Amino acid sequence: MRTVSTAPQVEIVVPVYNEETALEPCVRRLHRFLSDELPFSWRIVVADNASVDGTEQIGRRLAQELRDVAYLRLEQKGRGRALRTAWSASEAPVLAYMDVDLSTDLRALLPLVAPLLSGHSDVAIGSRLAHGARVVRGPKRELISRSYNAILHTVLRARFSDAQCGFKAVRADALARLLPDVQDQGWFFDTELLVLAQRRGLRIHEVPVDWVDDPDSRVDIVATAKTDLLGVWRLLLASPVVRFMSVGVGSTLAYALLFLLLSSGLALGAAAANLIALGTTAVANTAANRRWTFNIRGRAERLRQYALGVVVFALTLALTSGALAVLHGVDHAPARWLELTVLVLASLAATVTRYVALKSWVFARAARAAAATS
Repeated sequence: MRTVSTAPQVEIVVPVYNEETALEPCVRRLHRFLSDELPFSWRIVVADNASVDGTEQIGRRLAQELRDVAYLRLEQKGRGRALRTAWSASEAPVLAYMDVDLSTDLRALLPLVAPLLSGHSDVAIGSRLAHGARVVRGPKRELISRSYNAILHTVLRARFSDAQCGFKAVRADALARLLPDVQDQGWFFDTELLVLAQRRGLRIHEVPVDWVDDPDSRVDIVATAKTDLLGVWRLLLASPVVRFMSVGVGSTLAYALLFLLLSSGLALGAAAANLIALGTTAVANTAANRRWTFNIRGRAERLRQYALGVVVFALTLALTSGALAVLHGVDHAPARWLELTVLVLASLAATVTRYVALKSWVFARAARAAAATS
């Protein structure tokens, strides 16, 4: 890529693959618009991810002819890879990208980047589904887009309205905390970046856009949909709630086995067996949630967190002991399986309270600090 001595305030990446027809009119139109309308310093970077047509020659020529245009060549395909490489090499405080077809009206660019430059937001996205957007596209693309975003809202609890619009920007300092954890190198890159930003509490600004569908789109809809759904499944498994549930299932099984061993094998009373089994698994549960669910490492505040975990354990103990007392009040000599069933159900009932307590109380301070420095 051609070097430029002074870092711009905004760097706009245009990822391309075999776009020899669309590239030159796109870059020249974008260059004219930025020169006339954007009140910030800027640079355009054409990120060519392994084109095999005339895209490379056109991109290099444009970089020579036009001021503040650079060309970057990658030898591997993947839009996400192109964005990752270009953004990682940039020194601009705000990094943006747009699709080469320029389906989005360029007048939305200033509202997109201004909140990032001012520090009001961390990530900004163009949205075709937000109130005030005007979109022209066929019913098939409309259905696919709305269905995909509905899946994100239902499965991943996404609060942003449009993950797929090729018109986004991010502050460089926020990107530095997100990019190492984004795994996808293709079309799912956008969605993964946004989901991680939301999970870490970053501010996502949405701009309603005017958007006209490109009938010459090179996107393989079926292959992209399959990859995106696999990505959604991967992010679901990585969500704190699913991780907490996995830890909870393991803890419940361990608790049940330990309770049976103590109450039947060692002939301890149900209350004593419950206390020992619950106390043992509570320590392991706190340690597993600290590392696995909330991604907290190191010794900082570990004693405090374990102490608070004991308080959460006491609440669970009170609930299970109370359930056991009610059972024994109804039946003075209940079957062992019935005791275990009541205790497991009581423990499961305490799961929601335990998750809220761990997230908002036990690990809240450490999680915020980890997110801020990661």
